[in-house]
Amino acid sequence: MENFVAKNIKHLRKLKKLSQEELADALRITRAQVSTFERESSSPSIPILMKLSKFFEIPIDILIKNDISKAGSTSFIELRNKRILFPISVDENNENLIEVVPVKASAGYLAGYDDPEYIEQLQKIKLPFLPTGKHRAFPIKGDSMLPMKDGSFVIGKFIEEKRDIRTGRTYILITLNDGMVYKRVINNIDLNGSLMLCSDNKFYHDYSVPIDDVVEIWEFACSINTQEYSKEELQISSILTMFNELGIEVATLRNKLS
Repeated sequence: MENFVAKNIKHLRKLKKLSQEELADALRITRAQVSTFERESSSPSIPILMKLSKFFEIPIDILIKNDISKAGSTSFIELRNKRILFPISVDENNENLIEVVPVKASAGYLAGYDDPEYIEQLQKIKLPFLPTGKHRAFPIKGDSMLPMKDGSFVIGKFIEEKRDIRTGRTYILITLNDGMVYKRVINNIDLNGSLMLCSDNKFYHDYSVPIDDVVEIWEFACSINTQEYSKEELQISSILTMFNELGIEVATLRNKLS
């Protein structure tokens, strides 16, 4: 595994507009040590890595494993008072772009979601009508969330705090065991530390995932259908059947349509 610590020290020092001597003073080490770290003549010890992590407010594993120079200064978010790398794309006006995860790349998203190079190669779109926040587009596969069609895309807003998940809403979740899933969620974090994931298509069973297995969660913002609905799918009887399967009371609606 490539070690990026030398490149990252130099990059972060320049972002803060510090000289090698100023960084050395802040860390209580010598300027010569900073110079050798940046030239890869020597590697920082664990105590110095801890100082660097605290000073730059970035976890040690990110300092070592990620090329931070490929991430913008806005690519970090606060999670429980801890800064983590969160690769995002911006346009020339520093406005967020929506990365589109294609079907072919979705299987690899779990491995690349925190990798700036992976995110950088994704295609981008811009939807000015979306509310503020970080959004990303994910492909829908299968029929577990009817009427969402296979091949559609769900655009989700990134949720930083998992306890903000609202029961009954739909989310794209990136989980350690199941990868990418789109489900209706029941928040059981306070009850047993888990989320209940439910399919709107009742042919599929509900199941729980430990909250610690969820690495990212995106709340539904809008969807993009890539296929036209057939006349049969749009018939009132088909829509009523679907609502009944969801347990929704449709007597009033039926009366209005008759």
